[in-house]
Amino acid sequence: MSAASGKRLGKILVQAGTVTQEQVDEAIAGAGERSLTTALSELGYADEIAIAQAVASQMALVYIDLGMYEIDPNAATLLSADLAKRYFVLPVKVQGEELVVAMSDPANIFAIDDLRIVTGYEIKPVVAAESELAAAIEKFAAAQQNVDDMVGDLEDAVTTGLDDSDDEDLTDDEAPVAKMMNLIITEAIRQGAGDIYIEPGEHEMRVRYRIDGVCQEIMRSPMRVHRQLISRLKINSGMDIAEKRVPQDGRFGVVLDGCAVDFRVAVLPLVYGELSVMRLLRRDSIMMSLEDLGFLEQPLNRLMDSLNLPYGAILVTGPTGSGKSTTLYAAINKTNDVATNLITVEDPVEYRLAGLSQVQVHEKAGLTFAAALRSILRQDPDTVMIGEIRDKETGTIAIEAALTGHLVLSTLHTNDAPSAMTRLVEMGIEPFLIASAITCVLAQRLARRLCKDCREAYTPSEEALQLAGFPFEPGHPPKLYRAVGCKKCNNIGYRGRMGIHEVMTVTENIERLSVANASTDEIKRTAIEEGMKTLRDDGFEKVLQGTTSIEEIMRVVV
Repeated sequence: MSAASGKRLGKILVQAGTVTQEQVDEAIAGAGERSLTTALSELGYADEIAIAQAVASQMALVYIDLGMYEIDPNAATLLSADLAKRYFVLPVKVQGEELVVAMSDPANIFAIDDLRIVTGYEIKPVVAAESELAAAIEKFAAAQQNVDDMVGDLEDAVTTGLDDSDDEDLTDDEAPVAKMMNLIITEAIRQGAGDIYIEPGEHEMRVRYRIDGVCQEIMRSPMRVHRQLISRLKINSGMDIAEKRVPQDGRFGVVLDGCAVDFRVAVLPLVYGELSVMRLLRRDSIMMSLEDLGFLEQPLNRLMDSLNLPYGAILVTGPTGSGKSTTLYAAINKTNDVATNLITVEDPVEYRLAGLSQVQVHEKAGLTFAAALRSILRQDPDTVMIGEIRDKETGTIAIEAALTGHLVLSTLHTNDAPSAMTRLVEMGIEPFLIASAITCVLAQRLARRLCKDCREAYTPSEEALQLAGFPFEPGHPPKLYRAVGCKKCNNIGYRGRMGIHEVMTVTENIERLSVANASTDEIKRTAIEEGMKTLRDDGFEKVLQGTTSIEEIMRVVV
């Protein structure tokens, strides 16, 4: 500890009334190489947080809890690890022309002046507890060092002309490109990402994860390493490494911490290089039951009634990434037993399950959904799962299969459940066939769950509830919960996802409307009158239960 900084901090603490001058003198005398904060804390005169809050109060600055604060990685990397450790500071946020910097000693004007020169920003100091600041500096320094080492090795490899075959000859521990790929994949699995994006730009490459449906930037690297990384990914995924002009698809699998994960990889040529998107498919997620997916009791009972029938078509609708496949597999788990012959036709086969026969569509070889479905019906199946109804031919065969004593499960891209009936008519399928065959339509979205460790209870204003269309008794707004953010949820406020469901049972009234080519609105009104909970109703009920927030439901539900 420097004598100047110790006396400066001691004076502030005495003025704040946190400690006495005698206590400061005693702590300075016995501090040695330790900081005054550590010495005072060990003597029991004041803890770190009280000291940081006193400093912030005396200097009219903001105190931040770094354990709960969401540090911007782009801000943190504006300062080298050496300078961060030398001045004991960490940039945490960029605000226009200002750089918000966490400090334990914001009275150090020399450090602030140097930071202004080095970063080019005006410095806005905030106060943080000393141990939390030290831990955050070490965390970002270690992460940056790992990336710098790998990028440096990769740049050397590119500069010296190391080609992809040379890199392939290296072991996974030796190849720098393999180290970087392993880091990206490992962190994605551990953070619970659903997709990984490796995106080329004009000057640098960006890596993003989609976690709980929302994209988050993880790192940026020089563009010169992008080609090596994509080449390595192509090798792992069984793609043609020499082909860079057309899109390619592939897959590979890894096991990490006892968790088996399949990666479905798609590469698309862009202006600056090839974009790679990896979809993470966790094999344990298909063992989920329908009860685990967040169904309320009434919609679940409606769906189960249809699943227990030996015939009919059940459709799951929603946009890409709304969990349709997971719901289908959960439904299959309900019907998959030794007494049932269950066959699926998918493009691609996302999860490979024991106990059922799975067919992979191969368009180039002529194995389309329709062709596969025709052959499947000659295999005497009890239950047929079709990955997606995409055209009239597939839809017609699926509907006819449902009418001839088969239970058919499939997906369709529509915004809500009633739209499925009109969508099939638009494909050219006869309305009377649709009405007779379909027993149930499930529309689905995925909403993030509030983190149970940091969610905050509050009473919203009546104006806000009315604006959102939230049902409530005037004068008695309900107690709801909102996101805050903590270490356990990476300061996001949400952890995990659940389904928001709309289950429409096809009754006689809906059959009649469908045969009469009624509009989606007419079908929807009738379904609601007969007890269907809309997506918004289902979501708002889960808001009342405290499992998610109004903001999240408004984000995912139309």
